[in-house]
Amino acid sequence: MIQLFPKKHQKILKLSIPAAINSLLDMLQIITDLIMVGRISAFAVAAVGLGLQSLMFVFAILTLLHVGTSALLSRFMGAGQMTRASTGLSTLLRFAFFLSLPMMLLWYIMASHVYVWFGTATEVVALGADYVQTLTWMLPFVFVKLVFVTALNAAGDIKTPMYIKCASIILNVLLNYLLIFGNYGFPELGVMGAAVGTVIVNILEFVVYAVLYLRLKTPYIPAWHYSQSLLKRALKVGIPASFERSLTFGSFMLFTVIIAHYGTEALAGYQIGLRVEGLAFMPGIGFTIAAMALMGQGLGAKRPEQAKKDVILVLKYTIGFMFFLSFFMIAVPEKIVWFFTDDAQTIEEASLYLRIVGFSQIPLAYNFVISGALRGAGDTKRTLKINLISLWFVRIIPAFVLSWYFQSIFVVYLAMIADTFVKALWLWLTFNKGEWQKIKI
Repeated sequence: MIQLFPKKHQKILKLSIPAAINSLLDMLQIITDLIMVGRISAFAVAAVGLGLQSLMFVFAILTLLHVGTSALLSRFMGAGQMTRASTGLSTLLRFAFFLSLPMMLLWYIMASHVYVWFGTATEVVALGADYVQTLTWMLPFVFVKLVFVTALNAAGDIKTPMYIKCASIILNVLLNYLLIFGNYGFPELGVMGAAVGTVIVNILEFVVYAVLYLRLKTPYIPAWHYSQSLLKRALKVGIPASFERSLTFGSFMLFTVIIAHYGTEALAGYQIGLRVEGLAFMPGIGFTIAAMALMGQGLGAKRPEQAKKDVILVLKYTIGFMFFLSFFMIAVPEKIVWFFTDDAQTIEEASLYLRIVGFSQIPLAYNFVISGALRGAGDTKRTLKINLISLWFVRIIPAFVLSWYFQSIFVVYLAMIADTFVKALWLWLTFNKGEWQKIKI
């Protein structure tokens, strides 16, 4: 099918389509927990949804590894420096493992306090604290696994992670079926069953990547080398990106505080709406991964103009995909939300969210691809500034004021999509100025 497209498009699509599918599968793996616990109660949905959202603080640290690994290794790949790429991978694998340990301990201790801070119902606190504490045991495997996945993406191998994720999705659904509901003699663990299944799947994914790496089934040479200089180069672009993501998730958590004041059904509806929207923009994130890799490879090969053309072509495809999906979010959100819950009030709240954000999918495509391209070029400080200013002065502060004045969740969501439009315009103007071409990693 890809062969039917012009040659210059084929390179983009061979990277973008598997990356989009892989990102979609990542979201599906999360959503399977929400769908299956949605048959228990709204409390279970709120507990799992808020638990996953709270773990985003930990995953913000993963951005350091993702952006640093991609920017560094894709440039080495573009320049044909395989030995340096292999040394960089070895260095980042070790760093990822040791970085995960304090994150694991911190979030295990903080799990119950997060739910109390949000002022959620007692039932949500009890279910959610156990859920998050169980998930923290997978963090070392997730951290190291992410470096493997990003390294393969940087080398242009998007299909291997896609195949592994397909298998893990099937296993995750099976484990949820057995452990959440207690089928075929397994214990009925409810929300805890979803957590246990997720931990098992992530450990097995790590094992598969480790075996492929050690058996020379990847483009990289297995080594135990450590390079302080290469680590510093990766951290130079990774730390600002991680800081940006931490601030983003922090603002999202504050945004969730606003939503939580409207009740458990509103919070559950918001969590489901986020996951459904996540399904819609996973293709966008997949194209973003391709944009990061193409930008890094183009700059590594000393071809910045070609890198810019590749990114713009990726953007065009992303806009097309997300524009198409926005129709379903606007026209039939109730039918989509029904897969997650049969609670009428929760369906109504989630549908309101989806209809509003459906109108912001095109600017969201700009946000994904252009910010990803700038990070691939190492221009993470500029994306940090744009994201920080827009989030606080267009989304969070106006949302608090509007919520206080109008007492309506509708105006809160309007502030959210206003941020998306402003950020898209700012990022596009920044990309067109071309200052990212001067950055050295």
